[in-house]
Amino acid sequence: MTISDYNTLVDLHSDALFRFLWKSSSDRELAQDLVQESYLRLWNNLRKVEFTKAKSYLFTVAYNCLMDHFRDKKRKSKIEVEYNTVIEPMKSYDLKELLDHALNTLPKIQKSILLLRDYEGYSYKEIEEMTGLNESQVKVYIFRARTTMKDFLITNNAVYPSI
Repeated sequence: MTISDYNTLVDLHSDALFRFLWKSSSDRELAQDLVQESYLRLWNNLRKVEFTKAKSYLFTVAYNCLMDHFRDKKRKSKIEVEYNTVIEPMKSYDLKELLDHALNTLPKIQKSILLLRDYEGYSYKEIEEMTGLNESQVKVYIFRARTTMKDFLITNNAVYPSI
């Protein structure tokens, strides 16, 4: 891959990579850092990565960096991660806020895989390559994530019937 190809990749995929990381982590600064890290690793492997496979490589690196960050954070804090979000009754939420709350109830791996599939539009096979999981595991994580979100939305729709 050439330097020109690298610059083209930065222009083409930076926004999507940032959106994926920001939605997965809910931390804008972390997402920016991980985008930088992903492109740095691509730069360091410029001769090894084919241009046609660079997008997949970037998302794979970003996903792995994000999972490493969550593992390190969990190890450092030694506090059990809480997956349930409590919504204050009587507060009005619009649909986007409610979906964000539902998304944040998911375990990190389910959230990331669901975002790759439904938000970024990757196929099961591409997600399998990015995450190192087999296709069956990817499908199970997506099914569980969708079921959890559906249950959350149904439960909270009873509280907020206008949504």
